[in-house]
Amino acid sequence: MNIPAILNNKYYLYLTEFFAGMSVMAVELGASRLLAPYFSSSQIVWTIIIGTIMIAMALGNVIGGRMADKNPDPDRLYRRILIAALWIAAIPVAGKYIILAITGLLIVTVNTNLLIWAAFIACMVIFVFPLFLLGTVTPSLVKYCMDSLDQSASVVGRLGAFNTIGSIIGTFIPTFLTIPAVGTSVTFLIFAAILLLLGILYFISARRGWKLVLISVILFIICALLGHKDRFAFWDNTISYEGESVYNYLQVRDTPESTVMATNVLFGVQSIRMKNDSLTGMYYDYALAAPVMADVLSKDDASLLILGMGTGTYASQCDRYFPEMRVEGVEIDDKITWLAHQYFALPEDIPVTTYDGRAFLNVCDRKYDVIMVDAYQDITIPFQMSSREFFSLVKSHLTEDGVMVVNMNMHSDRDDPDSINTCLSDTIVSVFDKAWIVDVPGTTNRELIALRDPSARDSFSGRIREIRSPELAALLDRVDRSLEPCPSTGHIFTDDRAPVELMGMHMIDALIQNELGYYKGIFREKGIRGLLESF
Repeated sequence: MNIPAILNNKYYLYLTEFFAGMSVMAVELGASRLLAPYFSSSQIVWTIIIGTIMIAMALGNVIGGRMADKNPDPDRLYRRILIAALWIAAIPVAGKYIILAITGLLIVTVNTNLLIWAAFIACMVIFVFPLFLLGTVTPSLVKYCMDSLDQSASVVGRLGAFNTIGSIIGTFIPTFLTIPAVGTSVTFLIFAAILLLLGILYFISARRGWKLVLISVILFIICALLGHKDRFAFWDNTISYEGESVYNYLQVRDTPESTVMATNVLFGVQSIRMKNDSLTGMYYDYALAAPVMADVLSKDDASLLILGMGTGTYASQCDRYFPEMRVEGVEIDDKITWLAHQYFALPEDIPVTTYDGRAFLNVCDRKYDVIMVDAYQDITIPFQMSSREFFSLVKSHLTEDGVMVVNMNMHSDRDDPDSINTCLSDTIVSVFDKAWIVDVPGTTNRELIALRDPSARDSFSGRIREIRSPELAALLDRVDRSLEPCPSTGHIFTDDRAPVELMGMHMIDALIQNELGYYKGIFREKGIRGLLESF
């Protein structure tokens, strides 16, 4: 076997290990961003990603070691690296279509845990093969780095160190540099290009494999031209803005009546601005009951804090209907705040702090008349903002007659003791003693209002008459009639135990199955043709 001169350079071998480790972590982080717009970025999705990638790496290590023992030809290793590079480069081109195809197939065939199965299968199909190939790198390199058995431990240790250092850097670069700056698609292409370059350098040094190198370069260029744009909702031509931040996929859609922001291409609206300044018809309107219960109209220094500001829908409404009230917000994603000013006309005099909501309360010494908790996003529910400890912290930042309003974005059966809304309600009641809840018609949202002074509930009807806007007064009158007290069943979330994401995933799954029941019936009776004819 003709060993290329480049393999005598140990630095090149260790760089191969370094960049292989870096690429694995970059692909893992890219996987989370590719899946998040469709399945969320919850702990469940992260578990699926990490689990499938570890499976791929373990298989790569075992089978790569066997292949290296059976045939240590380095051409085979660097050919695998080229294939992995091209597969990763193709992910921006084909990944989104694969995700939707798998989801569409499972919609009519799976009865439970749809999102879990869809995320798992998509991850297996898209990411396991290239990472399996990269998993074969380490055992193969051991063959070329080792001069004698006396050095075996040192060689394995150095390879492990280079792989780990590369993995560390491959964790930070996508998160803080490439994904926010150029997006997920280009991030995949960047790391695919690095692997491609490693393979090309090898075959140039070996003076063979020219046809393979040429084909690889041509295919990479095609993938780069077709897949360099971040279009997760590729079927929609009405989007005004589509991009990514450190935390979220972000989409802004503009219509003649409204501007809407979403962080998921399949379901959910996170913010909306009505261009005629009317009520939105969504949960924000129902949450306007909280300032009235806190009697802000009779106060000269009333204040509102919004945890989960979004693009400021609720803040703008409160600023319009309760102009004397001081409004401020906390939003962890500064790019959403930028969108708020760019597309949603958030008033400049409303301050927004870029911070985690609970962390903000930990360092804040002010008290507020109203605190709005709106940090629950599809199934990405931060456990640290759903526990008894968190709601106790909120209560400590309310004035004596202060009001907390919580947007819970998933309907569930109130008689179900294991539903996420029941547990959230129980947790809040364990802190506030009294709370009331109202469903938002036509949506999956539910507003929970908790009072430090429960007697304020009795004064609500009279305070509605003080509102100058007939539209808002009529809405709040309906809210008044619909509010129901929250009973307590003793299911309480704590910082130690709050399985909100798993419960949220099951709730979303139930909602999807309920909505798709009609089409699944057609599929069972008439098959694919009947299903297509029904659209």
